[in-house]
Amino acid sequence: MFITFEGIDLSGKSTQAKLLYQHLKKSGKKAILVREPGGTQISEKIRDILLDKKHSKMFSLTEFLLFSASRQQLTEEVIKPHLKKGYFVICDRYYDSSTAYQGYGGQVDMKTILTVNKIATNGLKPDITFFIDIDMKESAARRKSMGKTKDRMEQKKIKYFNQVIGGYRSLSKQYCWRVKLIDGKKNIDEIQNDILNILKKKSKHV
Repeated sequence: MFITFEGIDLSGKSTQAKLLYQHLKKSGKKAILVREPGGTQISEKIRDILLDKKHSKMFSLTEFLLFSASRQQLTEEVIKPHLKKGYFVICDRYYDSSTAYQGYGGQVDMKTILTVNKIATNGLKPDITFFIDIDMKESAARRKSMGKTKDRMEQKKIKYFNQVIGGYRSLSKQYCWRVKLIDGKKNIDEIQNDILNILKKKSKHV
């Protein structure tokens, strides 16, 4: 089963992806946890380029194509081989991130986004996607309490991130059978329970 987690930074998606991975491993399941961009030697190098603050002049389309290149490598090198071996593959971000960030946020033509998404993944779609939803006020409060600095992507303007959040919410309605919106303001345990309950309805093996 291919499971992805989406949301803006500090939404808690990475925490929930890790908790699900740990739950599956404890249950004796074959599972792997990967992230985007990254997850392979090549993809991690692309990640370094994308998040480097020195690359402030990067255009949205350049950004999108780099994310897509990283995704293609991860899909072919890690995700597909593990799915063929019967693993649960949990991915922290996948192509919905590009649709929300570079499409809705960066205003890259949506037809281009959807076409390249399909090419970069060879048509591989997640079985289920959990969108952990918080607003920018909540994200800013969490960043302040954690004393976390911003990378290049996180330095973009509030308007951009509001468009990204709106994009994610739109995707959760457009693809409601796959993209499940989870209230990110709930506590960690409540969110984990929501995720497990949804998964148990979809697969008896969870």
